[in-house]
Amino acid sequence: MAHTVFRAKQQSSSSRDKSLFLAAIVALLLVCAIWSFTDPFPNFSNFLSKQNVTSPEYCPPDREAVDRRYDPPEKTFYDDPELSYTINKPIKNWDEKRIQWLKLHPSFAAGRANRVLLLTGSQPTPCKYPKGDHLLLRFFKNKVDYCRIHSYDIFYGNTFLHPKMRSYWAKIPLVRAAMLAHPESEWILWVDSDAIFTDMDFKIPLHKYKDYNFIVHGWPDLIFKKKSWVAINAGIFLIRNCQWSMDFLDVWANMGPKSPEYKQWGKILRSTFKDKIFPESDDQSALSYIIMKGEEKWRSKIHAITDYSLHGYWLGIVDRFDNITGNYVKIDRDVPKLRRRHAEAVSESYAAAREPLVAEGGDWKGGWRRPFITHFTGCQPCSGDHAAEYVGDKCWVGMERALNFADNQVLRNFGFMHNDIKSNSPVSPVNFDFPAEEVEEFV
Repeated sequence: MAHTVFRAKQQSSSSRDKSLFLAAIVALLLVCAIWSFTDPFPNFSNFLSKQNVTSPEYCPPDREAVDRRYDPPEKTFYDDPELSYTINKPIKNWDEKRIQWLKLHPSFAAGRANRVLLLTGSQPTPCKYPKGDHLLLRFFKNKVDYCRIHSYDIFYGNTFLHPKMRSYWAKIPLVRAAMLAHPESEWILWVDSDAIFTDMDFKIPLHKYKDYNFIVHGWPDLIFKKKSWVAINAGIFLIRNCQWSMDFLDVWANMGPKSPEYKQWGKILRSTFKDKIFPESDDQSALSYIIMKGEEKWRSKIHAITDYSLHGYWLGIVDRFDNITGNYVKIDRDVPKLRRRHAEAVSESYAAAREPLVAEGGDWKGGWRRPFITHFTGCQPCSGDHAAEYVGDKCWVGMERALNFADNQVLRNFGFMHNDIKSNSPVSPVNFDFPAEEVEEFV
């Protein structure tokens, strides 16, 4: 009996304890709810609000998104004495080697799918044309501006990495060496020295090319039906940093001056492309030949595009700049957000807001959208020996207009613009809320 009574009291005590525990939980929740609507410790809240999140305690000034000071002791392909940067020796298992390096350098692995290295360059000797070196400097400045705005890396080559691979063939050894030097870059963008970025907003839609390794501007119909050597332009291309590309560059280079079959390739290419007037094998005809008659493993990964001007022929562009500018000014007048002053570092957000408004303009002949790249093929700014059909100073006037047209897009974020794109004129300060007809408060 006593045992039964004790058990009953124990059960009663246990129930009471549970009730008290539940009551305590409810009370605690009630306090938390009240806390969320009140500020019982204003001094503590003020303390938090006054903390400087940019101070070294919160954000060390020497901490970068990618850690350029860290290189672990584990061996990588760089420690292989047999590895060669030259175009003469093939690279094997590059994908695996590159992945291993990225695993050892995780800060570079993040975001690698969109990481681009831009390559350009010129001859190692001074230009023959008196203004040539100045023009090349301005062309290079344009590329540096574009890369800074879009966080691309850039390298300028002014030497031949292979003694026989000169002129237009010189880019192939450089692209290959750059892939080894920059395993963190997913894409290599080659841009000839005589090409200008004339839409600083536009960014290459890399997400569209997940199934391709080589992107070039071209018209497949002109290759397969008309068999024209100018159906593509090899002066600007995008190539993925992968084993396929390593092998492809070897195939492409073996049609050039370093190959014992160089002269034979010249005959083959000239007989294949009826509009090719010079006998030597060149990089563009060789690329066209691979696209037309190469193995499927090469052709299937090459993509010729025309939906934007990866290569915009300058002669059909330079006279449209005034009309293009007028259309962009009209858009900015209608959309106050696009007129807002902002740091150059956040320019891509404004480019994204402008994109749907200019997409219908058309980056083609007769369109009013800014052409992505304007390429001065045939103008030869370094030598001055432009093609005979470009009479007088047509090339030089066109270059001046294109450079200033692009420069105005950059200078606007610095508060200035050229008064006239026809000449390298003085700049003037940009009014607040430009180009609004009347100054209005930004909403």
